[in-house]
Amino acid sequence: MNRVAKKSQRPSGRSGSVRIISGQWRGRRLPVLDAEGLRPSTDRTRETLFNWLMADVQDARVLDVFAGSGVLGMESLSRFASEATFIEKNSQAAGQLKKNLALLKAQATVHQGDALQVLPALSGPFDLIFIDPPFQHNLVNPALQALQQHGLIAESAKIYVEQEVGAPPLLLPQGASVLKHKQTGQFSYYLLTA
Repeated sequence: MNRVAKKSQRPSGRSGSVRIISGQWRGRRLPVLDAEGLRPSTDRTRETLFNWLMADVQDARVLDVFAGSGVLGMESLSRFASEATFIEKNSQAAGQLKKNLALLKAQATVHQGDALQVLPALSGPFDLIFIDPPFQHNLVNPALQALQQHGLIAESAKIYVEQEVGAPPLLLPQGASVLKHKQTGQFSYYLLTA
């Protein structure tokens, strides 16, 4: 879930939707809250990401750290990840995510709160981790550090990171390396392996 620093053009509280692009829920549209700064990852970005992850999703334990709409975790569940854990700070967005997961009858848990405070309480490790925090808040490296510090990264885990262009360079967890990297005009995204 991308978050941009500028205000939404629509009044807060209105809803948009996201579409699951593949798997058991392919084509399913789900409502998402139009909260300030929340912007779901585009279909195109998700298609690229899940092409990269093709062999890694099935039966994976998934962690969506800054979930927002939860579309990355839900896309994983649609492609037969075994379970997903979502963390979302915005209480209304977390509530909408819980409703969508209940609608899908998904094996998932949603934690509403600050990700950096929730991470130490989780029981890992996770095979597939999504880090797509609000832009302009420098949360990527603290999240990577917390994941390593609290033993939440499984051996050979894949970690997806999305951040704005010009953000601080990634400080990779010990033993991790960059597998893939792409950049658009506004953001960069990476696939790391542990």
